[in-house]
Amino acid sequence: MTAGDWAELADERLLERRISGLDLSIEGTELAPLVQRLYDELAAKGLAFLPPCHVGDEWFVPVGVPAIFVPFFLIHERLRRLERKIILEVEGDDPEWFMRLIRHEAGHAYSYAYGLYKRRKWQETFGLSSTEVDDFYRPRPYSRSYVVNLDDWYAQSHPDEDFAETFAVWLTPDTDWRARYAGWKALAKLEYVDELMRGIAGKAPTHQPAYRASELDSLGVKLKTYYAEKRKLYEDSYPDFYDRDLRALFSAGPDAAGRVKASAWLRKRRRVLMSTVCRWTNERKYRVNGLLTRLIKRCKELDVRAAEDGASGADLEREAAAYVATLVMSHLFTGKFKRTK
Repeated sequence: MTAGDWAELADERLLERRISGLDLSIEGTELAPLVQRLYDELAAKGLAFLPPCHVGDEWFVPVGVPAIFVPFFLIHERLRRLERKIILEVEGDDPEWFMRLIRHEAGHAYSYAYGLYKRRKWQETFGLSSTEVDDFYRPRPYSRSYVVNLDDWYAQSHPDEDFAETFAVWLTPDTDWRARYAGWKALAKLEYVDELMRGIAGKAPTHQPAYRASELDSLGVKLKTYYAEKRKLYEDSYPDFYDRDLRALFSAGPDAAGRVKASAWLRKRRRVLMSTVCRWTNERKYRVNGLLTRLIKRCKELDVRAAEDGASGADLEREAAAYVATLVMSHLFTGKFKRTK
């Protein structure tokens, strides 16, 4: 099925298509020059291995397979529009973002292609690749032991990611990483990656197993199934995630007498609520502030109302603080701002 067969379909009909049936390929798209840019950057460093790139369901390198999979939704503008409508953003949809991501994945590919993660010094520098993967990690934003390439201080999530992030920073052209990370413990990691890459420059990979991309790409599902699973995974990021709670906490509708807009009420008390919640949960202000921003925006969209003054206003302030604290505590233990039952 060519793009001409499905690009003009309405969302409802497109979502019924299997991704594997869309006949997607990187070749001939606007992604092809970006993949070539990666290859040029590797060659400029004297590296011989150019990781093959395929279309997959997300950004990933299969365990033990030195190949990069790029998300299918980046292949065509129609799919990017669908992704943005359902997921609210498109991961890697501008060249700079794409390059940060693909350099990171190239780091994983190089680790497998040359068995770098098996080396003792690699393990002493980054940790054991066999470390159990945790879906949720508590980043330390001010740590200087890790480089910063992708969002959410991703290098801190696992030794493999630490290496891939360090590799990505090392590979990025026109970056004076020695100056950027001067005084950081992360500089020692960058120096080690530089030493590693000089050691394998010009050499062919030592590990290139045979594989079929179609057996690894996870594209055999319908688009609606893919997005149902993805939305469930990130459900607390969606605008309607908090609706039931906000309607229970505040009075709905503009006709509620003696009440002000809940969005204005929350905005007025943002600083107090943030300080109270942070004090009792020990969560960082930036995360609580982000949650409050989403709640304020949604209250405005729902046009719910709040009691301004008096005993009812004081009670509401306590309830609002308790509600936000509950969401934050859930995030501390699960990694998600789960809606209350």
